[in-house]
Amino acid sequence: MREEIISKIEEGICWVTLNRPEKLNAITPSMLEEIQKVIKSVEVDDDVRCVIITGAGERAFSAGLDISMVRGFSRDEALELSRRGHSTFSSIMSLPKPTIAAVNGYALGGGCELALACDLRIASQNARFGQPEIGLGLIPGWGATSLLPRIIGYTRAMELIMTGRIIDAEEAFRIGLINRVVPAEKLLAETKGLASTLANGPATALAEAKRLLNSQLKCEEALEAEAESFGGLFCTEDFREGFSAFLERRKPVFGKPRPA
Repeated sequence: MREEIISKIEEGICWVTLNRPEKLNAITPSMLEEIQKVIKSVEVDDDVRCVIITGAGERAFSAGLDISMVRGFSRDEALELSRRGHSTFSSIMSLPKPTIAAVNGYALGGGCELALACDLRIASQNARFGQPEIGLGLIPGWGATSLLPRIIGYTRAMELIMTGRIIDAEEAFRIGLINRVVPAEKLLAETKGLASTLANGPATALAEAKRLLNSQLKCEEALEAEAESFGGLFCTEDFREGFSAFLERRKPVFGKPRPA
């Protein structure tokens, strides 16, 4: 059976790769658990001084939650899924070592939230970012309602979440969502270069800088409120319509009877 999360350690850097390229590296609950296991092992491994997270293939970093996994989910199941994602992504933010997202294509929904949980983000020119959950009658469930406004500002975050608009790498750089944009063929080398610089830096000072900066981003109350709302939306007619439209590859019709 193929591993959906691959990790390897080279020259003080732990590479973590989401390995479902045929599914645009869509994230399953088991993948969340595997990512968290890797992060926990890295935390106690003195040979690892920096972490890079990326996606397999050329099309996607991650297209987000594997939506096929939530068919028939109850409110409580959706609530637990949101909390599961929060736990995994919080472990990345709490890791006292630098983390870098190497975004090699689509970073949508939970994939964008995974990138947001990393300390730094380098994207290829073909990368695309967005929180398109609104098109399903949902909201982001893995931290974007808290992290995105703190990173790019309230006004921009409100627009991206409420419209579900997908933006390209240049716009993401311009609004401060990512740190660098590089040609696709140079993405991994550029990311490795930055990771090597950090890996050779003063580990304790870097950990303290990360802790203090991330203390401005994390808010447990906000994350729990997000989880409660995410779960509650699974009980709405709008979600049922949005989910059906997604499966049927049509435009959803919200808030009014569907046409015959």
